[in-house]
Order: sequence, then C-alpha cells, then structure tokens
Amino acid sequence: MAARAVKNPTPSTDATQAIVDMQAVRERTLALVAGLDDEQLERVHSPIMSPLAWDLGHIAAYEDLWLAHRHGGLELLRADLAGLYDAFETPRAVRGEIEALGAPEAKRYMAAASARSAEVARERGVGDGSVFEMVLRHELQHCETMRQTMAIAGLLPAREQARRDAPLAGATAATGWVEVPAGAFAMGAGAEGFAYDNERPRHAVELGAFALARRPVDNASWMRFSEGGGYERREWWSREGWAWKQQYDITHHHGIERGDPEAPACHVSWFEADAFARAHGALLPSEAQWERAATWTQQSGARLLGVGRVWEWTRSRFDGYPGFVAHPYREYSEVFFGKRYRVLRGGSWASDPRVATLTFRNWDLPLRRQIFAGVRLAREL
Repeated sequence: MAARAVKNPTPSTDATQAIVDMQAVRERTLALVAGLDDEQLERVHSPIMSPLAWDLGHIAAYEDLWLAHRHGGLELLRADLAGLYDAFETPRAVRGEIEALGAPEAKRYMAAASARSAEVARERGVGDGSVFEMVLRHELQHCETMRQTMAIAGLLPAREQARRDAPLAGATAATGWVEVPAGAFAMGAGAEGFAYDNERPRHAVELGAFALARRPVDNASWMRFSEGGGYERREWWSREGWAWKQQYDITHHHGIERGDPEAPACHVSWFEADAFARAHGALLPSEAQWERAATWTQQSGARLLGVGRVWEWTRSRFDGYPGFVAHPYREYSEVFFGKRYRVLRGGSWASDPRVATLTFRNWDLPLRRQIFAGVRLAREL
C-alpha cells in the first residue's frame, strides 16, 4: 500500500452522509464477528484483551454517550452500563469477570444506540461533524483491536489471514533506502480537518540528514536474526528488554516462522524491534523522522515509502507536542503521556485508512506483541 494522503479529511456536515457512513461502519463491524458464536464472543481469549462482546458493548456505550447524550441532549440509553463500559473504570484485566452484556444483548444495544444516533442527526444535525467523525473512528479502531483478539484466539477468517500474511508487493516491496536531507518541516496535523488532540498543534521540527528503509523488515530477515543468535546476544538488547526476554523466555513470534518469507514481520514488540535494529547497526526512526520521510517523499516526487502493512515502532516516547491541549477529553491520550509508552506509525493491514493518516500516532507498551506491529530501520547520515 502506498503512503496515504497527508491532509486529514474534513468531516461531513451533512446529516444524511454522516448516517450513511456510520451505518456502513456498523455493517463492517458486525460482519467481522458474524462467523463467531456467542461463546467465542464472550470468552476471555487473552488476559491483555477484552472479550469481544465487551468491545461490542463499549462501541454502543461510547456512541450513545457522545452522540445521543452529549450532542443530542438525551438521557443515556443505559445509564446503568456507563461505568461497566468505561475503559478506565473497567480495565481489561477485569472485563471477563464482570456481569457484562452477553453477545446477543450487546448487539441489540448497538442497534438501539445506532437508531438513536441517526434520529439525533436527522433532528439536530451534526454540527461541524467532528463528534460524529470521532465516534465513527472510535469504532474503526475497535475493529482493529477485535482483530488482534481474534488473531490471538485463532479466529481470524481466512480472508483476514490472507491480508495479514500476504507478501510485500508493489510500492511496499521496494528495497533500499530513502535518503532525506537535513532541514525543517511542519510536523503534526494542521488546523483544518479532523485529527486527534495528540496530533496537534502542527509545529516546526529541525532534523539532520537520515535514511529510512523503503520497506519494513520481512519474515525471512527476522528469521535470520533469530537463528543468528538474536535472542541470545545480550549486547543487542536494552536492559529492560533483556529482563523481559529472560523472564518470559521470549523468542520470535510463531507467526514469523510460519508466515510467507516475503511478508512483513508482525507481532513484534518494541524491545525486539530495538534489538533487531542494534544487531543491524541501525536505529528505529524517531517519529519525527518517520513523518518527515513519509511526507517528504510525497512532496518531492521520490519513490514512495511503502506503509500500511504493519504498524512501525519508533524510538520516540509518547508525549504531547509543544502547546498540546487535551480535546475533547484527556483520557484519549494525555493520561498515557510519559516514559512508559512508545509511538507507532503508519497503520497495519487491519487499520482503516480513514484513521491511519500520516500524522496519526498510535502507542503501546514496549513489551506488547498483540498489536500488528513490525519494524522499519533508520540510519543517521
């Protein structure tokens, strides 16, 4: 997949279009889980992931909170469920132990919330469209999260597995490096269009010259690293990464060995990505380098970086840009700022392009491998 557009799309202010868009996303969400029975939807497949039925209920609760209640001024459809489906009040570790809605009830809750949203849109309009766009993208992001759970559980449909495991092709298969000259660029989302608070404000960043690999690391390269002592050579690992590897007896993810040699290595933690880069005399790119390269190749007419198959770890810690202002609620990103989380860029095969723009910032803990994440190498020039 070629690099996506730099500009963030402007949300539609047309109520009819907003309703159509949200209904289309809902149909995709339900199609994703249509082949699963109630037990599969309600089971805890991993201690770090929610039951799929919880995700469905959370999607409905979030939509009702923001569209019917806060935008439309209506009472909550199910006030008794507000805390249960609040991601902070009910963390993942306990979501399989609580009395949440079963799969059929969660689907009915989704249908009722959707009907109320459409009613509010028809009667009150959608304002500037930003709240409706936020809710729509929230559901798209949860579809990717549910795919992560399904991958862990071996429940991904064959068509989804084929997308994940396909070899690199086209722009994503280009080898070599993109050399980016030193200079300043405007980083982050501009004032126009929809963007999350952590993508703003746009600000000037000065960078030295660097090079970025045209393609992410593939399975064959990762297996050479693993078979060449990648998980035994202490000098390639950070202190925290080595301790994690030793404690959990970590080696390469089974999907890398079983996958097509030309497919991008996936389910790689930041600790592993960092070790791989050190073993090859390279670095993980900073997120500023990543965004500069992705936007510079578009503007310069150079051959595009291939992005969008796996999320790509950067060496940057997740924090706010200079002048950051939390909007519309600080729990979206500000509570994750600091030293614990690393930034990922670019999107994966499971990401909707509507979400994963070139300024979109994903983040996760450096030990996590459930995310569809891989590696792109960088070098200073």
